[in-house]
Amino acid sequence: MSLNSLIDAIQPLNRVKMEQAARHIDSLLKPLGSLGRLEALAIQLSGMSGIRELQSLQKEIIVMCADHGVYDEGVAISPKNVTAIQARNMLKGLTGVCVLAKNSDTHVLPVDVGIDCEPIENLLSLKLARGSGNIAQRAAMDYGQAEILLLSSAQLVQQRIAAGISVFGVGELGIANTTPAAAVISVLTESDPCDVVGLGANFPLERLMHKQSIVRQAIAVNQPDSQNALDVLAKVGGFDLVGMTGVILGAAASGVPVVLDGFLTYASALAACQIAPLARDYCIPSHISAEKGAVLALQYLNMQPYLHLDLRLGEGSGAAIAMSLIDAACAMYCHMGQLASSGISFSDLRKM
Repeated sequence: MSLNSLIDAIQPLNRVKMEQAARHIDSLLKPLGSLGRLEALAIQLSGMSGIRELQSLQKEIIVMCADHGVYDEGVAISPKNVTAIQARNMLKGLTGVCVLAKNSDTHVLPVDVGIDCEPIENLLSLKLARGSGNIAQRAAMDYGQAEILLLSSAQLVQQRIAAGISVFGVGELGIANTTPAAAVISVLTESDPCDVVGLGANFPLERLMHKQSIVRQAIAVNQPDSQNALDVLAKVGGFDLVGMTGVILGAAASGVPVVLDGFLTYASALAACQIAPLARDYCIPSHISAEKGAVLALQYLNMQPYLHLDLRLGEGSGAAIAMSLIDAACAMYCHMGQLASSGISFSDLRKM
């Protein structure tokens, strides 16, 4: 698989099937449009070539786990080894995303794409290095490494589809990763870091200006090309961000949905949608992150999240909650009664 072939595989949604789905939904036993965005979600899913029918959809969140060299610049308060510790906890089903995903019958697949540790038993690995470079001093990775990881992440999606998965979510795990995410969003939206950089995982407010200065320094040192998203990811991003970008593109190329989580996934979605604009049609934004810069990123993506819960855990936790919305949209579409057999006419419903 090449990057060009991956991009070429992404097709527009099937508008004919979407129109058919819209007519079906209008025929259901309810006032027109009364289930709001659940109806729009079902219509969006109906237009995806990888979804044959809206029932019995197997769901999985791929969590990209990696460490970041920029940790050394004092942009996080948690110890660096928490990434490895939490990856092990994720394998045991103990982290937030695991508990929330279980509630919606969603599988969680953590992947080591750059944790700074020895291999973890039973943890799937696409690792190219033990942590990315310190973006305040040099590039996060070589361009070639970024392309390899992006393509291998897209291929992982294909493998998981072959195993029966048809709805994906993306999440991340990595101490200090809001710093490279802010850098990526700053570059791709051509915004000043002060409008993007937030507090991450309880970073002290009095040190926020330092974090902003590190992002500004990273951009100045690396000079990423804002018109080349892969160059941006390689220079000021990180392995987790590249991996999630690959999952988004891989899902779109296979015609299946990918549920975004929060701030980190917005950065990856911005990159994916610049690389292949049609990928946006396959993205489902779960929630509005509490991280500063989230609204800006979503404006550029022209996406309206479904949930407003002030989440900032990461891991794919918001995506896990939103999987229940997909189940609800599919249940409505497949199991709700129809007007034709109910004794209620369209004119009766319009009076309701």
